[in-house]
Amino acid sequence: QVQLVESGGGLVQPGESLRLSCKASGFYLQYYTVGWFRQAPGKEREGVACFDTADNTQYSASVKGRFTITRDNAKNTFYLRMNKMKPEDTAVYYCARAPCSRVLAGRGDYWGQGTQVTVSS
Repeated sequence: QVQLVESGGGLVQPGESLRLSCKASGFYLQYYTVGWFRQAPGKEREGVACFDTADNTQYSASVKGRFTITRDNAKNTFYLRMNKMKPEDTAVYYCARAPCSRVLAGRGDYWGQGTQVTVSS
């Protein structure tokens, strides 16, 4: 069955970087659109980044220029590199399989259990 497992979360200071990984199983990553959304305490889910059907990347305005989504189809894994992190990036980050528009709306057809990212000094 479809499974997505995130890893790489943790505590970082403002301005630092972190890379999240999402290991996919039960499907071939290269044939699907995938991405990341997040949820901060007391807030709605927020889309972060995704690959669209043309394999282009799309980002929310709040992370564009700081975050980068990449994928390694051979490892069936995709990543989220987060640079210049801010306290407002603190959230549980989920990787998801879904059309890019749904991911950027904070939704997924399938998603992982989430990994906590905390940005604090």
